Amino acid sequence: MKESLDHVVLHFSKDSLLLLNICLAFIMFGVALELKFDSFKLLFKTPRPIIVGLVAQLLFLPFLTYLLVIVLEPAPSMALGMMLVAACPGGNVSNFYSSLSKANVALSVSLTALTSSLSFIVTPLSFAFWAQRYEPTAQLLSKVKIDIWDVIMTVVIILVIPLFAGMSFRKKYPLTTHKIYKPIKKLSIIIFGAFVVFALKANFEYFVEYIFNILFIVLIHNLIALGIGLVTSKMARLSDKNQRSVTIETGIQNSGLALVIIFEYFGGLGGMALIAAWWGVWHLISGALISWYWSKRPPNEVVSSLY
Repeated sequence: MKESLDHVVLHFSKDSLLLLNICLAFIMFGVALELKFDSFKLLFKTPRPIIVGLVAQLLFLPFLTYLLVIVLEPAPSMALGMMLVAACPGGNVSNFYSSLSKANVALSVSLTALTSSLSFIVTPLSFAFWAQRYEPTAQLLSKVKIDIWDVIMTVVIILVIPLFAGMSFRKKYPLTTHKIYKPIKKLSIIIFGAFVVFALKANFEYFVEYIFNILFIVLIHNLIALGIGLVTSKMARLSDKNQRSVTIETGIQNSGLALVIIFEYFGGLGGMALIAAWWGVWHLISGALISWYWSKRPPNEVVSSLY
């Protein structure tokens, strides 16, 4: 008989958690090398795509995740994992996939930066709000003592500070930045992918035991996330390039941040950790597939960059 995922604890040492924090900070630093401080001012000149992307990712995705949880009724720990992933900002690999998809890379980078900047407030509040709306997750959450200020500081340290550090580095060392930002981007993707695989390997027996539940839920959840981005941007009548960017940005979530929160504050709760870890693997696959599809199909019209 299978042990309930709500009682399974995954193995993850403090050294591994520290390494994951460093990896995420490095990834965020790499994303920031593509940004200028003036870029945020320029966003106000063409705010519509940004607003649509933020609404899709920060409002619609958590809400439809909540509805999906009600329909599927997964184990409460898995439901918490889904809600946490949905509350996280966009992942850095979305910028890479936007480039492959012939999308608006400037929009993608801007959305990643904005959601990451806001994540120290949005992620803990959104997660807590939706988790409290569903009785099984509310009961499970009540058993865990979480200091929201600790969560906020964790997000600030691994996302917000590296973001502004990267932008400051670009401003001070523009020539060096031009030489290193592409290698850093590729290296960060490899590092994160390897780390997620390592996390799954260390707990492989649990992953194998619950593989079918995990695969199905993450597949459906990720398809919904991508669909939210596409439908929302189409309804807003964004350009084809911007539609692609918003779709990818909504479907690629920072599951690494979710893993940090899970192992730091939930003690590696099985259902949460397996959902977040497999999200980290699967969105690389789904992102590659949709990027390959769009790379073969030029956008319907040419639009100017946000910058």
